[in-house]
Amino acid sequence: MNLMVIGLGSMGKRRIALLTKYFPDIMICGVDMNPERRKQTAENYQINLYEDINSAIAKEMPGASLVCTSPESHGRIILECIRKGLHVFSEINLLPDHYEQILKNAKRMKVKLFLSSTLLYRKEIEIIKGCVLKQKSKVNYRYHVGQYLPDWHPWEKDKDFFVWNKKTNGCREIFAIDLPWIIQTFGKVKDIIAVKDNISTLAIEYPDNYLVVVEHENGNKGVLLVDIVSRKAVRELLVYSESLYLIWSGTPSSLYQYNMDKKSMEVIETYSEIETNQQYADYIIENAYLEELNVFLDKIKDQQNKDRDINEVETGLKERYTFEEDLYTLQLIDRIEGIEK
Repeated sequence: MNLMVIGLGSMGKRRIALLTKYFPDIMICGVDMNPERRKQTAENYQINLYEDINSAIAKEMPGASLVCTSPESHGRIILECIRKGLHVFSEINLLPDHYEQILKNAKRMKVKLFLSSTLLYRKEIEIIKGCVLKQKSKVNYRYHVGQYLPDWHPWEKDKDFFVWNKKTNGCREIFAIDLPWIIQTFGKVKDIIAVKDNISTLAIEYPDNYLVVVEHENGNKGVLLVDIVSRKAVRELLVYSESLYLIWSGTPSSLYQYNMDKKSMEVIETYSEIETNQQYADYIIENAYLEELNVFLDKIKDQQNKDRDINEVETGLKERYTFEEDLYTLQLIDRIEGIEK
């Protein structure tokens, strides 16, 4: 299997780094119109690089593609890959562009789609979700995610980074990252109220902070605090009920549960080994990104070996997020942002 990574920004390089380290038998090529990004990639990885998709396909004949470009271009590129018969791994999309065509054409061309939702592959989220779903009573939660926008990718010019764009803004990206696990953990949304404004001097055309009150269909309730203002990168969660008290600060070692018998907080073990990337905040680890690649590769291998029914069933259990689910998430984000459809 040859893989084509489209987009050689931070996410494209991250995927290439993991693929070359953990999947040495897979041939990888990269595509990016930006010559500087191709140069940076060539300096770090021994892979073939191309300016456009057609040239890469003609020379490399890949069986699958990883779409790691800016979200606004995802729909068009995914459709192009599907039409060329390639399985597709997509980073988060932020916009539902061409979703109907993508799903229809993927079925017609018999290619597999995989949509990244990295937090759903974190061990901490698995544990939190399991604890909440075991509850017989309703729970409340408070969750704050924030980081100062200029600190996200300081090596990029503001106009070149999609989170400065109103359509694919930083708060929208946070919602797209976190709402999938929130919905799967606490339930589909019954009602939602959002208060938003600007409290920073950032030169942006969208709100820089949100306070969102969420009522779920099953009676769970929560408050989400999302911003691009917090000078310290923060991910802080509290979940509580009469029989549960959990706190998490976003890192593998910061998940704690209150032991009601001992009347003390106890750490919950998560990873035995942690892989980090110094470019990002300390609550961002590489383990979940690697797990996503494992699940994607398992999925497309099963497509090639249809007689292995048991593996198809197992793969179905591993995959945790789909384009269909993402459409619901993006519609919810539109409600939060007040976008009329």
